[in-house]
Amino acid sequence: MQKRIALPALFTILFATASLAQMGGGRPSPAASATCDLGGGKTIKTDYSSPRVKGRKIYGDLVPFGEVWRTGANDATTFVASADVVVGGKSVPAGSYTIFTVPAADKWTLIINKKTGEWGIPYKYESDELVRVDMKVSKLPSPVEDFTIAYDKSGAGCTLRMDWETTRASVDITAK
Repeated sequence: MQKRIALPALFTILFATASLAQMGGGRPSPAASATCDLGGGKTIKTDYSSPRVKGRKIYGDLVPFGEVWRTGANDATTFVASADVVVGGKSVPAGSYTIFTVPAADKWTLIINKKTGEWGIPYKYESDELVRVDMKVSKLPSPVEDFTIAYDKSGAGCTLRMDWETTRASVDITAK
């Protein structure tokens, strides 16, 4: 009798675990996304994994200054533009890309890379870079626990912002 009960219970547990894994559940850095509506059906979508501070020193420690960072956790962060755009003054054709950053205390560099579908690190895709763009850095009024990528509507475009710990890095994007 116990075998009859134990076997279905085991299958139920295995199925639930597999389902959670497929949905990204249980990951310490859950999946997140942000979208920019540029008008006229033109959009930008960014998918990323959102790590947490968890009492750690982030910039200059967990995320070293002057080194390429995957800009999130887990899989590399995507940047999908449905139309040609201008990012920080540089042209980016419509398409699917991966974004990385190089954080520094006073300015960041955004890397838009043509290689997609890879794990976030190590960074070995210099030959696939489309553009590198300077980002503005500012101090947040209060600490942010969850790494967040968002788009704020601004004039004829959006401002891409990345907030975490006490730092905001941002860059303007417009439709071409």
